[in-house]
Amino acid sequence: MNTDQAQPPRYYLPFMEGLYGRLSWLAYPLIRVVTGLWLVPHGAQKLFGGNIEGVAGFFSKIGLEPALPLAYLVGGVEFFGGLLLALGLFTRPAAAAAFILLLVAAVQVHLANGFFMANGGYEYTLMWAFLAFAVFLRGGGELSVDGKIGREF
Repeated sequence: MNTDQAQPPRYYLPFMEGLYGRLSWLAYPLIRVVTGLWLVPHGAQKLFGGNIEGVAGFFSKIGLEPALPLAYLVGGVEFFGGLLLALGLFTRPAAAAAFILLLVAAVQVHLANGFFMANGGYEYTLMWAFLAFAVFLRGGGELSVDGKIGREF
C-alpha cells in the first residue's frame, strides 16, 4: 500500500459526498464574509446609533483612555473593517485590526466574567477573535476583491 498519496475520505454518510464536493469551495468565503458582516452592526450601533458618548463612558469606566477617540476607533474597525472583511478588500489589515480589537475586548471586558457567554464571559468574543485571526492568516482568497485584483498584503 502506498502511503505517500492521500486517500479520499470515507464518509459516514456516503450520499453526502456529492454535496460536499459541489459546495466545499464556499466554506472559506462563507467564514470570511460572516466574520465581517457580524462586526458591521456593532460598529453601526456605536457610530450611528447616537450613543458614542455612552461607549466612551464605558471605556473610561474600565480604564481605556482616551475613551472617546477609542470609541470611534472601535466603531470604525467594527463597521468599516467588517465591510472590508466581507468584501475581501485589504483583508489582512482589516482582519488584524478586528483580531486586536476582539482580543482586547475579551481581556478587558469579558475575562473577569469567566468563559461562558451567558455570564458575559469571553467565549463568544474570543471565538470571533480567532476567526478574524484565521482570516488574517489566509487572506481574501479567490472569491474576494483582493483575489480579483490580484494583490494582497
